Amino acid sequence: MRRAAVVFLATLCLAASLSAGCGSGSAGDPAPVAPAVRVQPAFDTKRARTDRGLVVRARGGRLGEVRAHAGGMPVPGRLDASGTVWRSDWALKPGAEYTVTARAAGPGGPPAVVRGRFRTRVPGHAFGVASAVPLPGETVGVGMPIVLTFDTPVSDKAAVERALQVTSEVPVEGAWRWMSDTRAVYRTRTYWAPRQRVTVTAHLAGVRAAPGVYGTADRTFMFTVGRDQSSAVDARTHQMVVRRDGEIVRHMAISAGMGTTREYTTTSGVHLTMDKGDPVRMISPGRDKGEPGYYDKLIDHAVRISDSGEYVHALDNVWAQGRANVSHGCINARPDQAAWFYAGSLRGDPVTITGTDRELEWDNGWGFWQLSWEEWLLGSAVYGPAATPLSQR
Repeated sequence: MRRAAVVFLATLCLAASLSAGCGSGSAGDPAPVAPAVRVQPAFDTKRARTDRGLVVRARGGRLGEVRAHAGGMPVPGRLDASGTVWRSDWALKPGAEYTVTARAAGPGGPPAVVRGRFRTRVPGHAFGVASAVPLPGETVGVGMPIVLTFDTPVSDKAAVERALQVTSEVPVEGAWRWMSDTRAVYRTRTYWAPRQRVTVTAHLAGVRAAPGVYGTADRTFMFTVGRDQSSAVDARTHQMVVRRDGEIVRHMAISAGMGTTREYTTTSGVHLTMDKGDPVRMISPGRDKGEPGYYDKLIDHAVRISDSGEYVHALDNVWAQGRANVSHGCINARPDQAAWFYAGSLRGDPVTITGTDRELEWDNGWGFWQLSWEEWLLGSAVYGPAATPLSQR
């Protein structure tokens, strides 16, 4: 009887399978969803937001083609690993008309194709780059930072920082650090490789810097990293050694700050050459004419290395150079050697000073190499502790 019951049940199941299915059969599984495509901003929008970019999503399949143009120019973007989401690389240009064609294919039906257009809004207030360092086309040293100053305070620093692109011929790790609401500085983790070109692009068009404030145009410039020159100054031995591409090219006897006050003490640390003049007028800070310690002099072949008045410069006091520190904080050298150093210096050349009890502050001039890489990243809105997680962007 038990065998007969089993056979009878199997027969019922077979019969049912010919119609509605039985047990774990596949007929009860949901039917494949026909592919569909969704575009944001939506087609026919007249005042689309710019800061969220262009996003194309596929449902029930994978994107096989996405073509977007603005003003006849293709919109750069990329597909995610799932093949279902395409995002523009940058924000959208304000006051522009965009055309989009997208196709998705899947197992649930014929391919889905959408075509349409939308227009972005015009911002009420615009912001942009007020100044940039290095100058376009400038040749710089291997320690050179990139400094961008904006014409409007930035509150959404992460959005602006993510829009700043630095591309070098020799790949290097680097990051931006905010010095203020209007200034951001890019420093590499290690010095730039010499003899290469670097391109900086601020993709600011459509980026929201603050409530109601958006970028309206991108800005691109290039500069060149020159030969690798660095100098080491020892205030204890009163010597300066200049290396170029790893080889010693000059020994210079120097005199550093006398150290009788903090003001007259040369700072120890990694400096960068910032600019130069021949001559440079130097006036004693905080002293009026006639007071002790007052001076007002024109100094030849002066290369600035900080914001606290430190230079490598010429001075005809060869009796002290190589023997004693008698300056007001600068590094002075024999006139002919100072002229040689002046002629061969590029902005961004490292000058490392040791042997004094006054440390160079990281924000004194371009003392950015005084910070470790981990310390540098703390000032980034993208990599620092206040960065917004990717899942919330």
